[in-house]
Amino acid sequence: MSSTLSDVFRSHPIHIPLSNLPDFKALPDSYTWTPKDDLLFSASASDETLPLIDLSDPHVTTLVGHACTTWGALQISNHGVPSRLLDDIEFLTGSLFRLNVQRKLKAARSENGVSGYGVARIASFFNKKMWSEGFTVIGSPLQDFRKLWPSHHLKYCEIIEEYGEHMQKLAAKLMWLALGSLGVEEKDIKWAGPNSDFQGTQAATQLNHYPICPEPDRAMGLAAHTDSTLMTILYQNNTAGLQVFRDDVGWVTVPPVPGSLVVNVGDLLHILTNGIFPSVLHRARVNHVRSRFSMAYLWGPPSDIMISPLPRLVDPLQSPLYPSLTWKQYLATKATHFNQSLSIIKNYLSSDQIS
Repeated sequence: MSSTLSDVFRSHPIHIPLSNLPDFKALPDSYTWTPKDDLLFSASASDETLPLIDLSDPHVTTLVGHACTTWGALQISNHGVPSRLLDDIEFLTGSLFRLNVQRKLKAARSENGVSGYGVARIASFFNKKMWSEGFTVIGSPLQDFRKLWPSHHLKYCEIIEEYGEHMQKLAAKLMWLALGSLGVEEKDIKWAGPNSDFQGTQAATQLNHYPICPEPDRAMGLAAHTDSTLMTILYQNNTAGLQVFRDDVGWVTVPPVPGSLVVNVGDLLHILTNGIFPSVLHRARVNHVRSRFSMAYLWGPPSDIMISPLPRLVDPLQSPLYPSLTWKQYLATKATHFNQSLSIIKNYLSSDQIS
């Protein structure tokens, strides 16, 4: 188990989710959000659309680079992940969250745990509760899955393992496409490994459930945040809810496109590119018609690697925008300063000042 991923998932206290969210006929006050609870809660929405890029397009490098630069996010098709596997991971997620709450709590995250059932880790930064529940998988889910499905947990473990293998390969491919658009070469990133396949990187799979909500306009499924990753790859089922934020247009809903995946730039890729790729602010809204599931692959660097702006992307006449730091050091800052973390460290802290 990765010590760095352990740190990120131990950064916030554990909260056990409310067991009967869908049974409420009205929204409890503890789940009712206003602009006081989140300044961006009522920000304007836009009809803009996130770029949808076919990875078989001959101009894919330019297209991916442009999307990362202008949006910090994109949707992709022809990505190579089998549709059968996407169906399997969605089936697994639905099966998990449809279990009764007593069964799910058998696999609840412990106080010092990193994997298991619980609510969003960012919950401690907000006064109001989020209308969702989640399940985090780091490493083998065998222990937890055995508690959830005593008779057929091995099949579900195989799905998670295969999903992780495909996502790792896809993340490495997307990383080189995005950085290649900026002129970055394989020799520029030594920690990519001898085959430049990023085999030493770390990842977590986050399964999410957003139940039917009686008053969705006043609720929040997952509050606005950036990801403390290099990048995140998300598969969402056929229910809309994901929104990304851009300063010039406001919130943009990302409708599910069958078979597609959503990719967003994380904080560490923002640092690596010296701020060229924005780490996109995103959130999840809920609805009163149907439940929504999503499956996020959170991809980060090796635990002991110093991440800093790539020299190729720094103006020789200027200093880098960010200091060198490990993922663990960045997560410690994020655990305290949350969405202000990038601005906190930008131009102010040297690597030995970041704890």
